[in-house]
Amino acid sequence: MSEDTSSEHTHVEPKSHFAPINSRQHPTTDGADVVNLPYRTLSRNAALEEYTEETVDGQILREVRSNATGRLERYELVTWKTDDPENPKNWSKAFKWWCTMCVALTCFAVAFNSAVITADIEGVAEEFNVSEEVALLSITLFVYGFGIGPMAFAPLSEILGRRIIYGTTLLAAVLFTIPGAVADNITTLLVTRAIAGISFSAPMSLVGGTLADLWKNEERGVPMAAFSAAPFIGPAVGPLVGGFLSDAEGWRWLYWIQLILSFVVWVLITFTVPETYTPTLLARRAKKMRKESGDDKFVTEEDLDMRPFAQRLWLFLVRPFQLLFLEPIVLFISVYMSVLYGLLYMFFVAYPIVYQQGKGYSAGITGLMFIPLMIGVLMSACCAPTVNKHYLTLVAKHDGKPPAEARLIPMMISCWFIPVGLFIFAWTSYPRLHWIGPALGGWFVGFGFIFLYNSANNYLVDSYQHQAASALAAKTFLRSFWGGSVVLFTNQMYKRLGYQWASTLLAFLGLACCLIPYVFYYKGAAIRKHSRYAYSGDEENEATAKSRAVDGH
Repeated sequence: MSEDTSSEHTHVEPKSHFAPINSRQHPTTDGADVVNLPYRTLSRNAALEEYTEETVDGQILREVRSNATGRLERYELVTWKTDDPENPKNWSKAFKWWCTMCVALTCFAVAFNSAVITADIEGVAEEFNVSEEVALLSITLFVYGFGIGPMAFAPLSEILGRRIIYGTTLLAAVLFTIPGAVADNITTLLVTRAIAGISFSAPMSLVGGTLADLWKNEERGVPMAAFSAAPFIGPAVGPLVGGFLSDAEGWRWLYWIQLILSFVVWVLITFTVPETYTPTLLARRAKKMRKESGDDKFVTEEDLDMRPFAQRLWLFLVRPFQLLFLEPIVLFISVYMSVLYGLLYMFFVAYPIVYQQGKGYSAGITGLMFIPLMIGVLMSACCAPTVNKHYLTLVAKHDGKPPAEARLIPMMISCWFIPVGLFIFAWTSYPRLHWIGPALGGWFVGFGFIFLYNSANNYLVDSYQHQAASALAAKTFLRSFWGGSVVLFTNQMYKRLGYQWASTLLAFLGLACCLIPYVFYYKGAAIRKHSRYAYSGDEENEATAKSRAVDGH
């Protein structure tokens, strides 16, 4: 299916105060900005500087040749004025930090909800008289939702804006958490848990974009570090809180605590965080200007260059799978992230096996063993600004255009922490040995996670640019389905192989994955040369020139 169809042929006539920069030809070095642009919604020839640049009067002259009349029509593209107070990037730092903490807390809450119920899976199995594997489906189906939901919610946010997606999906998630606390059969619990997982996936997929809406590139280091830590701290805190709560009140309170926390973040997001997505805000401004002036010349790129619906649907639903199965970079990075995500969820089952079954600890005390993992995550988050600073030196060294493989350097260093942590966890898990051994292994795993996760995301974005949203959707889909599935066979694996060799198998798997960043660091550029979808600035410029030549411009 062609991606270059546009309802009208367009070109920009810049005003004297504005030097246009085609964001497809000169992409920003920050991945979050690239993903934020509506590449999948607008045609390939759309001029996206409206969303990336400011002008003195907040307008860009645009001439459009109408297919209907054949004449040139003059429009004013509405953009941000210089230092525009309505631009989220120009809001006060205090308010931007408030919004940042609200969305980071939301991300934490979703991750917490996915893990807190692991503290008392046995209670669910006993009450409903089902096997432990069936009870574990309450985790699996929830995590599957993380892979399914973004396929719909991320595209919808490009059209409707972020705030309405946050508000409606979080409300649905809150409502579908209630049946879990009062369910009188396993079917109710599993079905509502699946719906809650799909609903909770929306804020998880939008949080990074919201922070990119709020913070300029040079300000973004610390806020993005806070966001990066949230999805990994949540799974560590979940078993800790859940362990003591289930010991005291039973498994149903693991759902009541989710309901309370989810309701709090829904209130915060819905009533205190305004819309932040620039295309939506500019579309509202253009509509207001048309109404006030009675002149239809005030428009946004969405009014002129929206892709046909069938084309958008193809890009939203099919393109992620094309990238996953046809692009080696997307496939192997997604496999690596899936292995890591699977290890995280395996830990939720492995810790109770090692500490509760092996050492006879209570669920609450077992939850305390996740603290070193949480400390590792926090320590790596603190290092994130330093990693970003190093990357900026590479940007300067390469005159603002570093190769995508520069993003892999943190991954090449941190990848070793995962197998080291797993080997420690494996061979200190004998019941007779001190409790601190496996917990210390968790620190290494936690410390490695954020560097690997951020490097993978940035590498995919830099490699695919205008396909970045689809590449990340592919990674999220595979990661979620693998992460949700592993909990179903972790028990059997530990029973058949034993504590030590089951964890050792995972360690060797993590060790094998260490090859991936090194292969792509040295061969990634060559692989991208033969790619149909990978980004190349020269190819983009050539394609644009050919397209405009065909259009007669």
